[in-house]
Amino acid sequence: MSDPSPAETPPWSVEGFTEVRELGAGAQGRVVLARHTGSGTPVAIKYLNRRDGDERAIESLRAEAVMLGRVADPHVVRLYRFASAGRGVALVMEAVNGVSLKRILAEHGALEPEAALTVLKGSLLGLAAAHRAGVVHRDYKPANVVVRADGLSKLIDFGVAALAGDGGGSGTPAYMAPEQWERRPASPATDVYAATCVFYECITGRRPYAGDLAALAGAHLRAPVPVDEVPEALRDLVARGMAKSADDRPAGAAGFVAELDAVASSVYGADWEGRGVRAMAGAAVALAAVFPLVAAGLAPAGAAAGG
Repeated sequence: MSDPSPAETPPWSVEGFTEVRELGAGAQGRVVLARHTGSGTPVAIKYLNRRDGDERAIESLRAEAVMLGRVADPHVVRLYRFASAGRGVALVMEAVNGVSLKRILAEHGALEPEAALTVLKGSLLGLAAAHRAGVVHRDYKPANVVVRADGLSKLIDFGVAALAGDGGGSGTPAYMAPEQWERRPASPATDVYAATCVFYECITGRRPYAGDLAALAGAHLRAPVPVDEVPEALRDLVARGMAKSADDRPAGAAGFVAELDAVASSVYGADWEGRGVRAMAGAAVALAAVFPLVAAGLAPAGAAAGG
C-alpha cells in the first residue's frame, strides 16, 4: 500500500482575523469573508499569491493601498489594512452586504434609464474620490460594483490588486479602454471609459462590443461607438465617455457627473435619482439571500431588506 500523499499546504491568513467562508478563488488568489477576532467586525480579505518578480509591483501596490486607505467616500469600499507575507499579500476591506451589479444584470437584463444613470453616477463619484487620492481603478466592471439594499452602489476590487506581469494592459477585455489595449498607462479617463461601457450594458442589456479577444481589441480601438440602441437623449453621454482618445473624454469622473446630472434632470425630471435609487434597491433586495453577510449567517435577510 503506498504512502498517503502529503497534505496540501493550508492557505495563509492575516493574523487577528477568523475566516468565515470563502467568497471566491482564482489563479491570483482568493477572497474570504472573515471576522476581526477582537471586535467581531466582518471584513472581506483579498489574498494575492506572490510570484517571482513581484517585488517592485508589491511596493507599488503597498503605496497605492496607503493612498486608497485615505479615501472615505460612501461609494468606495473602505480599505483597512495591507499585509505582506512570504507567500503573498492581503488587502483587508470593508465587507459590503449587497449583491454585485453583474448578478443584478444577469437576473434582470437591461435596467430602466433612471436606474442605469444612478449606477453610473454613483460609480463616477466613487472613481472621482479615488482619483483625487491618486488611485486609478483600472478594472471597472459589473462584478466590481456592489449594490446594497438601500440602492447605494459601492466600488470594490481596485486596480491596486494588479501585480507583476499584468502591466498596463490589466483589465477586463469587454470594458478596456483603447490605451489599455495599447499597453499605455491608465488614467482617470480610462476609468471613465469602462464606466461608460458598463452604463451601456445597464441600459441596453448587452456589452458595447462582442467577439473573441482579437475582435474586442479591434472594436475598442477602431469601431464606432454603438449608440443606436441607447435612448437618443443619452447618446452624447455614451459617445463622450467612450471616445477612442482619452483627450476627447470628459476631463475626469467628477466633471462627467455634472454632465450626467444636467442631462438626466432635463430628460427624466428633477426626481430622477430618487426613482433610480428605489429601483436599484428593489433589484438588490430581491437577491438578499445571496448577500455575503446573510449567506454566512452574520445578518438576517430581514435586516438586509431593511437596508
